Amino acid sequence: MPLHLHWYLPTRGDDRVIVSSNGEADFGADGARNPRFRPPTIEYLGQIARAAEQLGYEALLTPTGLWCEDAWIITAALTQVTSRLRFLVAFRPGLISPTLAAHQAATFQRISGGRLLLNVVTGGDSAEQRRLGDHLDHDQRYARTDEFLTVLRGVAGAKPAFSFAGEHYDIQEATVNVAPWGRPPIFFGGASPAAERVAARRADVYLAWGETPAQITERLDRMRSLAAAAGRADELSFGIRFHVISRDTAAQAWAEADRLLAGLDDARIAAHQAVFAASESVGQRRMAALHGGDRTSLEVYPNVWAGYGLVRGGAGTAIVGSHEQVAERIEEYHALGLDHFILSGQPHLEEAYQLAEGAAALLRARGLLAAPHDRAGGVPGGVPGGEALAGAVR
Repeated sequence: MPLHLHWYLPTRGDDRVIVSSNGEADFGADGARNPRFRPPTIEYLGQIARAAEQLGYEALLTPTGLWCEDAWIITAALTQVTSRLRFLVAFRPGLISPTLAAHQAATFQRISGGRLLLNVVTGGDSAEQRRLGDHLDHDQRYARTDEFLTVLRGVAGAKPAFSFAGEHYDIQEATVNVAPWGRPPIFFGGASPAAERVAARRADVYLAWGETPAQITERLDRMRSLAAAAGRADELSFGIRFHVISRDTAAQAWAEADRLLAGLDDARIAAHQAVFAASESVGQRRMAALHGGDRTSLEVYPNVWAGYGLVRGGAGTAIVGSHEQVAERIEEYHALGLDHFILSGQPHLEEAYQLAEGAAALLRARGLLAAPHDRAGGVPGGVPGGEALAGAVR
């Protein structure tokens, strides 16, 4: 299978230092506004989207949370300044009806020409969920997500109308017109047993944060077994989320990593590590365990650097090296069975060019990258799901 490169849309804002999710990058230590911080204006995000499309990335991932702009609204706007780029829209299930979510997705598909991918994020932070009025515990949230995805799939073009009665949803005779594009593929992550069970049954692409090849192999083996037990051995694909620092030479790349690290003071690291240690998210705890808050032990595997995870929640590792080394690491992870690589780097505009003109160009020359879109709405090969209706492009 060819590999698929996706980029990231920084809807919290962008900078030349590591941006975390609490707004601290907006201001310097003296309280003055940071002049390098780039607010997430539609003009700047549009620059990134247009660059990503021109450079051959297949999709942009948008985060979800109160700390960033709303993913649905931002990406719907950006469909109007792009023509081929797809949008991997992250959203939290359970806060709206799954029938309504299916309706929103169908509308998005029609106005964009079939360019929607869905990233379902159950949520691993009870405090944030309570801010949204959600008081279920961790495993209950995943049980609700399982029902949510059952309905989301079930109502898509349902004939006859779909009904469902569960613990969290009671849906009666619902159908959503998804013509002509079908249901968008569902990307889903989570490292807990509850998350893995849902992914095995309901996801099209299972996502992991960047860990060592040995750790990823163990997870993929378990997910393949769970998918086979659910009768979906051939239906589940895999992806991974990394940051990246790709340069002409390894020395230049590691100098950039050192510069990013120098911008993190010990107090800031300690504060973030305390938050991560209390997280309900198994994936977040795994990220923190890679380095234990120690800034001297960050290369956890050749060219895999955990410096982002000192202060950034979620994906905390980066592939760092020369263009050749970055391409080799991506190829190594691809050989494990990972087909989708969601990458990012700060600033996201400049780093999109660094990767595309360096490591990605090498991968393309080796015939490893999926072919670029040849028309608006074309579904990249290897992206499962969609259950397209007559007339849809698969």
